[in-house]
Amino acid sequence: MKYAKEGYQYHLNIKQGDVGRYVLLPGDPKRCEKIAKYFDNPKLIADSREYVTYTGTLNGEKVSVTSTGIGGASAAIAMEELVKCGADTFIRVGTCGGIQEDVKSSDIVIATSAIRAEGTSREYAPIEFPSVANLDVTNSLVKAAKDLNQTYHAGVVQCKDSFYGQHEPEKMPVFYELQNKWEAWKRMGTLASEMESAALFVVANYLRVRCGSCFLVVANQEREKKKLDNPVCHDTDMAIKVGIKAIENLIELDK
Repeated sequence: MKYAKEGYQYHLNIKQGDVGRYVLLPGDPKRCEKIAKYFDNPKLIADSREYVTYTGTLNGEKVSVTSTGIGGASAAIAMEELVKCGADTFIRVGTCGGIQEDVKSSDIVIATSAIRAEGTSREYAPIEFPSVANLDVTNSLVKAAKDLNQTYHAGVVQCKDSFYGQHEPEKMPVFYELQNKWEAWKRMGTLASEMESAALFVVANYLRVRCGSCFLVVANQEREKKKLDNPVCHDTDMAIKVGIKAIENLIELDK
């Protein structure tokens, strides 16, 4: 990319050696400092656009956290540039909205695969190609959730590009498609809805790197519709702890 500084990635403003092979990927840039506090000797590496990067160590291994912003397009850029700088193992740590009634606020969802109802992954692979999380990363996340005695659900999540298309589908010109497909996702047992994993899993497959995802359930609009208990939870700390523990599991596994 001719517009980038020599040796630096165009969007993340990082270079080879700035990041570890293991990277946590929150969406919110403000969450990076919170995650970095779990590292030993964390250091702010770059703050560029929606991309904030810290690097430190866990169990003596170099690790990083980079925010992706919202959606698959910016998440794919982050992964592409992180891989060019030496990263090969990724865990998205974010938030989601529950779809199944038993997926409750403050639970953790671990994505085994993702519905490609977004646009970015279609510019990497035909729609017939599945968006699947790496098995080692997924197993490490499940083990972490169990070790932390955290209520979790592992399964398929849905990814979209339009936040308000999910939450206010009746207002959209294509309401008929959004509502019908939402009903299909429910009937198929889809656990939750979010915005980045489908793109990340497909890009990771293309780049031959590992990626998994875990999310805090903020709330569940299906429970809200049925007037079931549905508090709104914004505390991402437990999802972060699951992600950190999973990275530690992977470090041990890779040894």
